Amino acid sequence: MTRSARRTRRTLQVAGAGAAALLALSACSSSDSDSGSNSAKSDSSASSSPKLSGDVTVFAAASLQESFTTLGKQFEKEHPGTKVNFSFGGSDTLAAQITGGAPADVFAAASPKTMKIVTDKKDNATAPATFVRNQLEIATLPGNPDKVSSLKDLTKSGLKVVLCDKTVPCGAAAQKALDASGLKLTPVSYEQDVKSALTKVELKEADAAVVYKTDVKAAGDKVEGVEFPESADAINDYPITLLNSSKNAQTAKAFIALVQSAEGQKVLSEAGFLKP
Repeated sequence: MTRSARRTRRTLQVAGAGAAALLALSACSSSDSDSGSNSAKSDSSASSSPKLSGDVTVFAAASLQESFTTLGKQFEKEHPGTKVNFSFGGSDTLAAQITGGAPADVFAAASPKTMKIVTDKKDNATAPATFVRNQLEIATLPGNPDKVSSLKDLTKSGLKVVLCDKTVPCGAAAQKALDASGLKLTPVSYEQDVKSALTKVELKEADAAVVYKTDVKAAGDKVEGVEFPESADAINDYPITLLNSSKNAQTAKAFIALVQSAEGQKVLSEAGFLKP
């Protein structure tokens, strides 16, 4: 082989080795880039859904008892390490407890008026948002022995009727419906929340009570429901808010998000609540 030919062959070998090195370097760089990208995605994913933990205390209107209890169990199942504690009652009573310093994370009221008790004191951390609405219905004894078919029938002599107190959302709504109809009704008792009013009928201590459709549905065959058209003019909006006193705001916000989600709305709708 001539000297010139040997020189040409050596040049080609060097060029080939250089190209191979460049390819290896490129592959390594690409691999590192992909790895970094995947790592970033993983880190981003982890930061976008942080692990929730700890207790959350929810003050909620009595009419939300069944549906919120269901959602609380669902929340705890989806987020191991969390615990949702509930305090159910008349919205006005709960609002007074909150403004009086009772520790709570979330407040779900049965009317904007009772929520205003809390917002006027600036005890809310977020703007209240309506998440459901509720409509009134007459609850009678099973089989409706007194043949109640209208709101006017509740004014019959001798009929024992129970109403929620006028300061409670269900009582205020009932009074609004009665006023709109020009009817006057003197109940045998005023109850502090809707569950107490319903219980009077369930125990046969009253012949009828004006409660929410959701409560009639929850009672099953213990009572019979009678719809009345005037209830359409007295539908209550239910607002929910995060409270300033919350010690676990992150988890509390997640529970509120569940209530407002399609999943939460399905549970509430099945309980008889109307969409916001």
